[in-house]
Amino acid sequence: METAAHTLEDFGYKQELKRSLKPWQMAIFGLVFMIPIAPFGIYGFLAEASNNMVPLVYAIGMFAMIFTAFSYGRMAEAFPIAGSVYAYTSRGINKHLGFMTGWAILLDYILMPTLIYVVCGASMNAIFPEVSILVWAFIFLAIVTFFNIKGIEASAKLSVVALAFEMVVYVAFVIFAVMAILKGTNDTHFTVDPIFNAKNFSLAMVMNGVSIAVLSFLGFDAISTLAEETKGGGKAVGRATISALLILGGLFIFLTWIAGCLWPDFKAFNSIDTAFYEIANLAGGKTLLTLCSTATALSWGFAALTAQVAVSRVLFSMSRDGNFPKAFSKVHPKYQTPYVATWFIAGVSLIMCVLFQSKINELTILVNFGALTSFFILNLAVIYYYKIRIKAEGIFKYVITPLIGAVIVGYVWFSLSNQAKVLGLVWLACGIVYYIILIKIFKKSAELEL
Repeated sequence: METAAHTLEDFGYKQELKRSLKPWQMAIFGLVFMIPIAPFGIYGFLAEASNNMVPLVYAIGMFAMIFTAFSYGRMAEAFPIAGSVYAYTSRGINKHLGFMTGWAILLDYILMPTLIYVVCGASMNAIFPEVSILVWAFIFLAIVTFFNIKGIEASAKLSVVALAFEMVVYVAFVIFAVMAILKGTNDTHFTVDPIFNAKNFSLAMVMNGVSIAVLSFLGFDAISTLAEETKGGGKAVGRATISALLILGGLFIFLTWIAGCLWPDFKAFNSIDTAFYEIANLAGGKTLLTLCSTATALSWGFAALTAQVAVSRVLFSMSRDGNFPKAFSKVHPKYQTPYVATWFIAGVSLIMCVLFQSKINELTILVNFGALTSFFILNLAVIYYYKIRIKAEGIFKYVITPLIGAVIVGYVWFSLSNQAKVLGLVWLACGIVYYIILIKIFKKSAELEL
């Protein structure tokens, strides 16, 4: 049997957030979070890890994440409510595992804005050294918080502007690079070698690159946090999630193919940290180099907008169920946004920027741990809910697809550094202690209507 379409009221909630988003607006929200020009910043690392077959790495990475994206779509149809994996696991399996899944994704969502502000600050400081990293970080934080308090429509409009800007830079690079290749710059030509080169192919090396590339797709899950603000319900969330992932994958593959054709020898980079900017300089000189580096900084700033939206909705959902202070579930009477949760995240980000302004690596590994852990549990939740609880028909749809997603995510999880695992497990242990105190001392049962 299949599940019937549910409404928010079926789960004991009332409509408080403003329903105004269309599927295409949610897809843009996800694209801005994942950053269409993300390869600008990590191209050198991927080229070195994959013997210059970066498009292949992104193609495999997209294929890997699509299974988890399908799982998000399945659960969004069954439970069209804010809260993302927290809500899906709480209702698909049980509230206890749901809390821990929510706690895990909070590691991703709470630290992601901080990571973005620090990266933006560092990038802008490199361009304008007279302004410190912290000042730049605070400027981005203030702008993001202002738009998110003003309402989801304001955030959606800014997301459209952000995506348009990033695509202008994307197209500019492609045009300059194609012209350079046609002129024979660097003695290059169009070739399939960046996609697959049998002489340099090594499965181990390519998969090492995939473990890095997969992280470029983290963020598509944030679309699910907007379930109570879309006009199309759970199915719209699923369509937007899949669309964003496929579009982004195509953009990544094409961009890195052009870059690989123009610069076929990855060992010739002066530094893998600035590899893509060296390619941009070759294609269009200092003007294109400056444009690409500035765009990288600003695109991360735009991503902070969507990151803050996502975490505020998760806090809103968990607070509404009694897992966090009720204040986090308060909705602004005029703008219909969870403004207390948004201000709280802004405050946390402010403090974290001060503490982690020179520790970008530590922030990155913690973000990855939280996302991958919650993805793994989500895939299992699809199997448990659809095949064990409601016995829905469809082995491929409800067992094989999420199982493949779980295996792939599990593989990437195990490829994380030991430091990431230790710090991440400490975070989960803190969550267990907090939850025990919540249940045993404060007697919060947080029973859910299923």
